[in-house]
Amino acid sequence: MASFSHKFLIVSFDGLRPDLIDSVQTPNIARLQRLGATLAAQRTVYPSETRVAFPSLVTGATSSRHGMVGNKYVDRATVPQRYVDTADAILLDRINRESGGALMSAATLGEILGRAGRSMAVLATNTPGTTRFFHHKAEEFGHIRLSGHFPEACTPGDVLAEVEQRFGSLPPVPPQGEPDIEAQTLITSIFLDYLWPKHAPDVTVLSYGEPDTASHFNGTGGVKTRQAIAHCDAEFGRLLDWWEAEGMAAGVQIIALSDHGHITAHTRVSVAGSLKASGFAPAAAPGAGVDVVVVPGQVGALYLADRSPNQITRLVETLIEQPWAGPIFTAAKNEVEGLAPGSFASHLVFADHARAPDVYFAFRADDSVDEFGLIGGTFYDNDRRPGLGVHGGLHPKELASVGIVAGSAFLGKGHVSAVPSGICDIAPTILSLTGMAIPDSMTGRTLTEVLAGGVRSVDISVVGAPQVFETGLNGYSQQLRRTNVGGTVYLDGGWGASEAVSHAGAGLERA
Repeated sequence: MASFSHKFLIVSFDGLRPDLIDSVQTPNIARLQRLGATLAAQRTVYPSETRVAFPSLVTGATSSRHGMVGNKYVDRATVPQRYVDTADAILLDRINRESGGALMSAATLGEILGRAGRSMAVLATNTPGTTRFFHHKAEEFGHIRLSGHFPEACTPGDVLAEVEQRFGSLPPVPPQGEPDIEAQTLITSIFLDYLWPKHAPDVTVLSYGEPDTASHFNGTGGVKTRQAIAHCDAEFGRLLDWWEAEGMAAGVQIIALSDHGHITAHTRVSVAGSLKASGFAPAAAPGAGVDVVVVPGQVGALYLADRSPNQITRLVETLIEQPWAGPIFTAAKNEVEGLAPGSFASHLVFADHARAPDVYFAFRADDSVDEFGLIGGTFYDNDRRPGLGVHGGLHPKELASVGIVAGSAFLGKGHVSAVPSGICDIAPTILSLTGMAIPDSMTGRTLTEVLAGGVRSVDISVVGAPQVFETGLNGYSQQLRRTNVGGTVYLDGGWGASEAVSHAGAGLERA
């Protein structure tokens, strides 16, 4: 059994943009910044969706390794093919059992700890599927996984019964558009008054499902979204008070993060409508007469019935004619180009898993300023009004995520690291600090630049120059930017447009 000198509390704020953190809006997160170290160039993965990013958190790997290719995807391994909504915890459990434990194709932190005789617990107010993703094999090791809303995501049953006896029944999800307040308080109380005193897990993931939901229905800077942010910050303040009074002395390290940012939807389009007008027979799920599945959501994920190069090329040719199309990805033709002319190779964004769609695309984004003064706008395809928060693409504000570390293992006193880092780096850093081996499946790195105690730091001078890739066809052009830190690659952003655009300054086009 590995000997742990540290324990870890990972606190996530779903969808929180780093530029919404300040001493007035989020005084407690700002307090953690003063106590610890801020990862000022923290990134998420592509697609920048919750149920891609959180699997990347716990596997330390991109979707090319763990296989969660979108919030929703088409499972080609079944006959007939099926549409999978990963918000469904019961479906995820069934897929995992039917596949012999291969729901994810990379080992998770919970599995690694469990096999070493250590413990990992999850408290989350996200969807039931997201909650399961944090530790989808918790049952196998007798670990605790509790949802703030959904009994089907909870295990073990006797722990859920004990928690409900003590704290009351799990509250219902609030009406659409209302901030999710009660459940955030509940999971904080469960940690402080039950989980830590009774079980003291080696690693705990405590995931606040806000401000993501509030942003989707009220706008990223809306009044109700800011209410959700303020409430989550206040609950985090309770955790931070406990940590300063007790947890720090017990060797607890705090890692605060978010899974992605948000930008603002400004122009509604219909992907299926555009494809239909070009002669395709699209639908939202596989079926008779359907030649292309348009997976619903902000991430463009297109699954063809006929997967021939000719049909993929025809689909990409249709996309590049659309004013809403941003970067487009297909299977690799070479190191940069996809097999369809004008597309990038999907491995450039680490999205080339067998489950991946035939064509990925991001909606065209820009750096327009919304009504709340926040940078980042995009075309979108859903039934909501313009002005609301979305994510999934390659705009830098979607990729930017919160990253703060604090505790005896890390540099403190408000240290700020400008070295690029990412959500895949958290798991290998935890394993490194506990003296456990980092599996080859992990694509992230140990965050040596923010470690205390004589560990060689990563100096900003060793960060490679930005990698810039370009391709296009006819009047369509696209660009992708990445940064390499000691062999670990981070996505800076991706842009595409149906006419030549300038990428001066921040590299963003304007609508």
